[in-house]
Amino acid sequence: MKKVSKSVFYTSVIISLLFIVWGTVAPKNVAAVTGDIQEFLQVKFGWFYLLAATAFLIFVLMLVFTRYGNIRLGKDDEKPEYGFITWFAMLFSAGMGIGLVFWGVAEPLTHFTSPPIGEGGTRQAAENAMKYSLFHWGLHPWAIYTLIALALAYFKFRKGAPGLISATFTPLLGDRVNGPIGKTIDILAVFATVFGVATSLGLGAAQITGGLSIVSPAIDNTFTTQLIVIAVVTVLFTFSAISGLDRGIRILSNVNITLATALMLFLLFAGPTMFIMNSFVTTIGAYLQDLPERSLHITPFPKSQEAAWTQSWTIFYWAWWIAWAPFVGTFIARVSRGRTVREFILGVLAVPTLFSALWFAVFGGSGLYADMFNDLGISKIVTDQGPEFALFKLLESVPLGMVLTVLAILLISTFFITSADSATFVLGMQTTNGSLNPANSVKLLWGAIVAGSAAVLLASGGLQGLQTASIIAAFPFTFILIGVAVSLFKAFRAENPAPRRSRVKTG
Repeated sequence: MKKVSKSVFYTSVIISLLFIVWGTVAPKNVAAVTGDIQEFLQVKFGWFYLLAATAFLIFVLMLVFTRYGNIRLGKDDEKPEYGFITWFAMLFSAGMGIGLVFWGVAEPLTHFTSPPIGEGGTRQAAENAMKYSLFHWGLHPWAIYTLIALALAYFKFRKGAPGLISATFTPLLGDRVNGPIGKTIDILAVFATVFGVATSLGLGAAQITGGLSIVSPAIDNTFTTQLIVIAVVTVLFTFSAISGLDRGIRILSNVNITLATALMLFLLFAGPTMFIMNSFVTTIGAYLQDLPERSLHITPFPKSQEAAWTQSWTIFYWAWWIAWAPFVGTFIARVSRGRTVREFILGVLAVPTLFSALWFAVFGGSGLYADMFNDLGISKIVTDQGPEFALFKLLESVPLGMVLTVLAILLISTFFITSADSATFVLGMQTTNGSLNPANSVKLLWGAIVAGSAAVLLASGGLQGLQTASIIAAFPFTFILIGVAVSLFKAFRAENPAPRRSRVKTG
């Protein structure tokens, strides 16, 4: 491990292990302390998360329409390292896989029965539920990922800087990025990555266990079973991580997108197709129409239904995406060499957002249709048993339901593995001075730490414990993202203007 950045590596590892020990010895104390911190940040700084996420979206969209969009993430004559389909599959699998599968049915149904304003269970509540879900999974999260990934790719591939988040501050800090300030930035990035990914892995373990309990009633949906799932998947993603980016992660990413698309298309044509497609079109229109108002909406009236909903959903999501940013951003940057800034921004923003809209239309729309017209009561199952059962209860109601349930469990597992092995790769980069090929021993250690953190968070508070970790980890990293935006813009201004295309004279 001669390439290890000792101060970043050892400090991060020691604090992470101390957290795991604390959670193992005193899970209730972990839940109490982190819960108090989470409540303080959500209530006092919810507006800050909202403003920051919206500012990041405006910033990256602005770059598309400037001359900076012509800058290539690499040398001027470089071509993209990966084809578009493989590129999209890799960034999508790393960026949202488990979360979309977990919440695809459950979130719209939850908003349908418990909307922020108005009465639940109505047609208007159903339309709003789809709009709210897309808002949480649309342009804002991908703008956050775009910002950090764009900065990392630009400084790494065009300027030859280390693949570290601290290196993106060079225009602002100069040589101080190599000192204590830079090391602190990298350590905060490591913690945001660990807890952001652990949140998703916890969700994945809970849903896999829920699905297995449906396939085989002999399997109990308990914390012990979740631990076994985490242990088994840890072995699998560790093997994938060791096999490298061009083998394990790339192959699994393509498997993920194939399985996800196949499941989505089957449900689209086996389910209420007309209702789904109408919902898809209507939701996109409502989303775009309400995007400016919803982006800055946080009620000033405390202890109201709307305030509680905003804190539990929008603020949590923005914090979760920010906590995921160093992980997803580093990974997207790694696979985006050779693309122009404009191509990069439009690709990372538009394609996943449209895919998310279709995903929610198919899964969320099918769930709403089943509840509103077939009286299946899936929303009641979400309330009584948990959101991890929503997908499987929906699949039970369509042809080949058991086959689809097994396919869904396989999909969640491959998303689990892809997210986790991508995380070990990124954490390895962050703690080995930005090495594009971190040692297997480093990746193995971080894989164990991420898995241990997910287990501790599940033990100390279940879903609420996972949400708490994301919100806490995201707060300091939000300030780093603001600095990244300022530094990137300063670097772009120093670039020579892109040459204008020569005009062909006629006549």
